[in-house]
Amino acid sequence: MNSTLHESPAVPIRVGLVDDQALVRTGFRLVLEAEAGIEVVGEAADGRAALELVDTAAIDVLLMDVRMPGMDGIAATAEVSARHPETRVIVLTTFDLDEYAFSAIRSGASGFLLKDVRPHELVSAIRTVHAGEASLSPRVTRRMLELFAEELPASPADAGGAPGGPGASAAAPNPLDALTAREREILEAIAEGLNNTELAERFFLSESTVKTHVGRVLQKLDARDRVQLVIIAYRHGVRPDR
Repeated sequence: MNSTLHESPAVPIRVGLVDDQALVRTGFRLVLEAEAGIEVVGEAADGRAALELVDTAAIDVLLMDVRMPGMDGIAATAEVSARHPETRVIVLTTFDLDEYAFSAIRSGASGFLLKDVRPHELVSAIRTVHAGEASLSPRVTRRMLELFAEELPASPADAGGAPGGPGASAAAPNPLDALTAREREILEAIAEGLNNTELAERFFLSESTVKTHVGRVLQKLDARDRVQLVIIAYRHGVRPDR
């Protein structure tokens, strides 16, 4: 995916940078300030400072490091998600497919990227998350869900328990049964990691129609965002092959 898939908004996306290494923050700032439609409005060197930043500035997307002194990025993400649910958090780490990926999603992050992400991929992730989608590479997402499916946070749609999981009962309805055939196809494609543009191409639909379908799926499954949709899909047996 590249950033050309997303049009630059008339109002810049306000981004905050959180990392205990000043050099890393400077690198990200240089990349982002070269992009139209993105404005870096503040920096923080630890989780506590990140909370102060979000409390005092209107942050749309927060790039959050994991390992920091004092309050780490996972705890800070949970606090930001609770205090400012409108702020999307992308967690950045140097570690691939470890407990940090799981902890980041559990804490409310909308994205998980490695620090060696390419500049255009970082920009695309920010635009994607700001548009209300999830920015998780399909490979990382699928592997994470395979490893942690039973521990993933439940959504209201999972109130009856995942099939065969704790709290499940023979009478517990499958929330996916509320979806139409098309909505089920959309959910399965989201679980593969497809964004709205890719969904439109696969199903020969306009992006506005795709957004309508995605919105209905979110509403029917009572999911906060696409990350929760992927979790729900996996908990209820949707296992994309790719």
